Amino acid sequence: MSTTVWIHDPGRKNGKGERPKDGRVWREIRTAGPSGREGGGGPDEATLGYLERELPSGGPDAYLAARKEGARTFLLWADAYRQHLLARVVTRSATKGGTAVFEVLGDRGETLAVVSRNPALHGGHGRSRWTVEQAGRPAAVGVKGHLFWWWVWWLLLPLWAAIAVGSFVAGGDIARMPRSIRWKTAQEEVLVWHSGTDDFALTALADWWDPRVTAALAALVKSYDGWLGTPWDEGK
Repeated sequence: MSTTVWIHDPGRKNGKGERPKDGRVWREIRTAGPSGREGGGGPDEATLGYLERELPSGGPDAYLAARKEGARTFLLWADAYRQHLLARVVTRSATKGGTAVFEVLGDRGETLAVVSRNPALHGGHGRSRWTVEQAGRPAAVGVKGHLFWWWVWWLLLPLWAAIAVGSFVAGGDIARMPRSIRWKTAQEEVLVWHSGTDDFALTALADWWDPRVTAALAALVKSYDGWLGTPWDEGK
């Protein structure tokens, strides 16, 4: 049975950018089953957890400085007031413009999964590559975008540039590079990062995925939304 998770920012959706002033975490990880739809408000749509950056002692500026070097550190809470921790994402290793390795930890510090990201044109691969190794499960590998759509993108690059200028002047949206990702093990396709109703979402096609791992992976991928995207963790 497939399940879908995505990052929900109420302030962004209502267009007001409002943030709670009582100390709550406002970014939610939402989830829906196969009968629901991302952002559709169906009966099986629910909040899986609340997402927050884990700031170092230097605060947001220190986080952003480490982020430029490839580091990411997130917390996934069971509730908006930080009473119970579900999972934590830490950086094992990262180099600017190079490979980054992240670890997803449970609330007791146990390893739930290891996630590696190789950027495009690195390690002999033309597209960004994500590898997810959930504890006790086969490794799943996904590459960003379908090869055909990357060819279309580069062939029409002058057109995209013109559209981007026009969209900027008109205040509209612009064409983006291919962003979908499909993860496969040696036997099957198990995860899909795809366009949803409100934003991109992650669907687990295999029922053995830990929801804490899929939530952490959605947060990691969204934090690499590209120069035309809106990474959730880069603001001050």
